[in-house]
Amino acid sequence: MNYGFIKQFVLAGMLVTIWPIAADAQPPKTAQLYQQAVSAPPHSTARPQQGPHGGTLKQVGSLQLETVLSQGGIALFVFDRDGQPMSVEQGRGAASLRIEGNAKRYRYDLLPDGKGGLTAPVNLSKIAGQQIEIELQLIGLSGIGSLPLTLQEVATVPVSELQLASAAIARQKICPVSGKPLGSMGDPLAVNVQGKIVYVCCAGCTDAIHSNPAQYAAGRPKILISSATAADAALIAQQKVCPVMDEPLGGMGQPIKVLIGEHPIYLCCKGCIKKVQAEPAKYLAMVYGSAPAVVAEGSDQVRPGIFKVSAIDAPFVAAQKRCPVMDEPLEAMGGPFKVNADGRAIYICCPGCAKKIAAEPQKYLAILAEQGISAPTIR
Repeated sequence: MNYGFIKQFVLAGMLVTIWPIAADAQPPKTAQLYQQAVSAPPHSTARPQQGPHGGTLKQVGSLQLETVLSQGGIALFVFDRDGQPMSVEQGRGAASLRIEGNAKRYRYDLLPDGKGGLTAPVNLSKIAGQQIEIELQLIGLSGIGSLPLTLQEVATVPVSELQLASAAIARQKICPVSGKPLGSMGDPLAVNVQGKIVYVCCAGCTDAIHSNPAQYAAGRPKILISSATAADAALIAQQKVCPVMDEPLGGMGQPIKVLIGEHPIYLCCKGCIKKVQAEPAKYLAMVYGSAPAVVAEGSDQVRPGIFKVSAIDAPFVAAQKRCPVMDEPLEAMGGPFKVNADGRAIYICCPGCAKKIAAEPQKYLAILAEQGISAPTIR
């Protein structure tokens, strides 16, 4: 080991220098990777451009440096003035991250990855979409001399397709055709409606959308308002009270019938209609209860009985957080993955945990139950 080099590296000052942020730096407005140079050494004059790896490319002296931020970590690539890749095997670095609105900094070492870059492999998926400040300090690169080189970036960790889909499903909440909660019939299906993605609960609802796209383009269920009739008497007796006012149905005259997709809700008066129209999912849950947690087993199988997660798994992954076998974060070892434990879905950090769950499924379901976690039914 080259101890002399390490000593030089330490003496050069691995503490990251904080450069002032430009006053006109603005938060990104999209989930795509966005990086802006906010303060560089005086000899860095070129405006940031996109590099061959999709990151920010800046001219620094005789070098071009490309910084790439992803959910898998931070990477730096070095090119000469003509854009030819340069070796970084003798280089080292440090990256300091600060999330917007949080004073704490997180420091990671940048080391050669054997593939032409200096990398810090770290899971940044939990801060996807958030603006962060990155401070980089480099040493040992050809062309920068013996002094450390310090740069600063403002960036956003890109949001994955799974995260975008999960967020969209959480916002929409219910199927615009049936009025059922998304996820109650398995993985929601995405339908392109006039250039906008709308999610439905099952394949049976896609035909309704295609036959009348204008009606469902907003992603909200069709809501019909009418007065209740004698045919509704049994359902009124079963519901008993208005979900908005908590008043007995019939106490303020003939109940109002609100049909949300396929599901009727009865209200005590016309004054309650607007609230149901504004939050149909809320009042459907109040009247009909929450839908049973059901997830599909999945078709993307990494090994026999071990499946990749999909968008519908996201809330259950967030609730479980840790692998019941290894007690590690579900993302710690390439996961999460999904396995069938006596008809219930358990999420694990790596395929190696599946054998233990298959051998003792009730043991691990009990571990989750002790933590207050109810594993969803798997179909």
